Amino acid sequence: MTDGLPACPECSGEYTYEMGELMVCPECGHEWSPAEAAAAAEEQAAAGVVRDANGNPLADGDDVIVVKDLPVKGAPKPIKSGTKVRGIRLVDGVGDHDIDCKVDGFGPMQLKSSVVRKA
Repeated sequence: MTDGLPACPECSGEYTYEMGELMVCPECGHEWSPAEAAAAAEEQAAAGVVRDANGNPLADGDDVIVVKDLPVKGAPKPIKSGTKVRGIRLVDGVGDHDIDCKVDGFGPMQLKSSVVRKA
């Protein structure tokens, strides 16, 4: 992991690098400006709005779809991309996990809003 550089906001990849004024993730190809990302994060935190991976605002009771495979500790298989999760609850969870939900086949857990999209 490169010290001092932020993880990719799209895939949470840790091998980001600088290219001019932009940050680049070699794992997913996402490019972003750290200054713009920080300003957007501050704006979102100040507004208290939780947004999905596509930038749509989420609310309690919404249905969401997982956008990438998520490994689960202690489970033999990951939560597959495309899994629908019904009736989410927005919470201040551990780290940046801000969705409390019950995933069929896995039970209750917390998810990051960056790995789901509104159904």
